[in-house]
Amino acid sequence: MTNDEAKPKGSRTTLLAVGTKKGLWLGTSADRSNFTFTGPHFLMHEIPSIGLDTRGGSTRILVGLRSEHWGPTVAHSDDFGATWQEPEKGAITFPEDTGAALERVWQIQPDSEGCPGVVWAGCEPISLWKSTDGGEHFELNRGLWNHPHRTEWGAGFGGAAAHTVLPNPADPNSIHIAMSTGGVYRSTDAGESWEARNKGISAYFMPDPLPEFGQCVHKVARDPNNPDVLYAQNHHGVYRTDDAGDNWISIAEGLPTDFGFTVLTHPSRSGTAWVVPIMADGERIPPQGQLAVHRTDDAGKSWTRLADGLAEPDYNVVLRDAAAVDTAEPAGLYFGTRGGSVYASADEGGHFAEVLSHLPDVLCVRAAAVEL
Repeated sequence: MTNDEAKPKGSRTTLLAVGTKKGLWLGTSADRSNFTFTGPHFLMHEIPSIGLDTRGGSTRILVGLRSEHWGPTVAHSDDFGATWQEPEKGAITFPEDTGAALERVWQIQPDSEGCPGVVWAGCEPISLWKSTDGGEHFELNRGLWNHPHRTEWGAGFGGAAAHTVLPNPADPNSIHIAMSTGGVYRSTDAGESWEARNKGISAYFMPDPLPEFGQCVHKVARDPNNPDVLYAQNHHGVYRTDDAGDNWISIAEGLPTDFGFTVLTHPSRSGTAWVVPIMADGERIPPQGQLAVHRTDDAGKSWTRLADGLAEPDYNVVLRDAAAVDTAEPAGLYFGTRGGSVYASADEGGHFAEVLSHLPDVLCVRAAAVEL
């Protein structure tokens, strides 16, 4: 009998974390349809980032907080939100010689199973940070901070965001980041140096529409089996790379619009990805006022529209980190809107059910299978 077989039936549950403009909600469910929520935790704090670290058989919830009074930091809970801890002097503090101060934690990303204790954070001003103690204290990545391109990176509509951090589970020396604005960068020497990897991604708003860097990439996701395959949702444009970012190709054909904020990949099956199309940047609503997810199962050759169970009409959008997948089979898909609705699907988007409503703007959603 395996350890899993020895455990009482029902001990496995899904944890759903929802970060909003005014607090954090935490939900659990045995069937991914009926959730029990606690919250708001950190009432009146902005929660732009969440990391669920389930390595080693335990669960640590990490949240990037931003208080208008106290400023930004990272807090963590090892008891599903019953108590929270944060360093007295802050988890992320810029060294004095940088002359910078932390504005916002845009991304919290636990590394792979082979790198226990390592957690990455992408922040504003654009910067990358590494923790080796499970996200309690972070150190600035000097290779990116001192990059010669840094003075030319700009702020997207929401701010200067290092919003995507993708460690390579097959190679601890390889890592991708993405930023708005600046584009995709890759390191192959554990963060000592970084190279722009944007060939083929459009920056139509610049004098050179295909520059080395400066693209407004909104989000990037990695294939679960081939780490060289990544998908990108751009400020106009949906792309795939098969060579770790050396070259990108458009896969937007078949979508109602190539604009959007988020992109997700399947946790175990190659070729499956999800996007949420939005009208052109001057009309930030779903096409025809109907929110819908689009899924590809052939690496972007074709797309299927998924909207069963979603409100109709709905003029709200899904932000870059306000969507997540779990690791179950079939995969669960979750997202929240700027109108405060949170939807869950236990069948990869075939049907959605609203599990939370009337929240503040949903900024971040994360889901994971956990042991309670």
